[in-house]
Amino acid sequence: MEYFNFHTHQFKNETSVLELVNQYPNEFDESIPFYSIGIHPWHIEGNRIDADLEIIEEKLQSSNCLAVGECGLDKRIEIPFELQLSVFEKQLILAEKYKKPVIIHCVAAYQEVSEIKKRMKISVPMIIHGFSKKNQIAVQLVKEGFYLSFGKYLLKNPDLKPVFQNMPNDRFFLETDSIAETIQEVYEMASNYKEITIKELQTIISSNYRTVFKIT
Repeated sequence: MEYFNFHTHQFKNETSVLELVNQYPNEFDESIPFYSIGIHPWHIEGNRIDADLEIIEEKLQSSNCLAVGECGLDKRIEIPFELQLSVFEKQLILAEKYKKPVIIHCVAAYQEVSEIKKRMKISVPMIIHGFSKKNQIAVQLVKEGFYLSFGKYLLKNPDLKPVFQNMPNDRFFLETDSIAETIQEVYEMASNYKEITIKELQTIISSNYRTVFKIT
């Protein structure tokens, strides 16, 4: 593995890239080698929650399923927040049961996600994907034990440069999510910001990958 794409919706099957592909329970593709699976807050459907959770639990027992998610909380959508909380917490219970990391979608709900982590005593790694906020929030999340994954906004928002530069090397990942740009381009920007070589960055990400996903 030269590159690790922590979160993507587009499976490209490049030999040099380990892609953690986001899957939804009702659209599962058996051909994808490594994936996460979860109920995204945008896609919560009341009449399908139990069936989706059953599929998630089944897939979590496979070694090809590396993580739960993406799942989480989003205050800018019409899905009732209480329902989002319930579905998120049920997925966290499964993550704990099967000892899988959690990929988190969080919009305007960092306080709630932090509170849930503490209240439920979540022991598995929790990673905020697509991070785009200010340094103060990043510092607080890292202090509380979260990892942060950077992608689209690292490429498109120069204000994120000092936030990323300030990130401890053992607490971040890189991703493409749904953008057209490649993971190699994200690595290039990240290495420039950190003022290290691509090779050094690859070593950092590989180490984080082994730690979070318990790879020996």
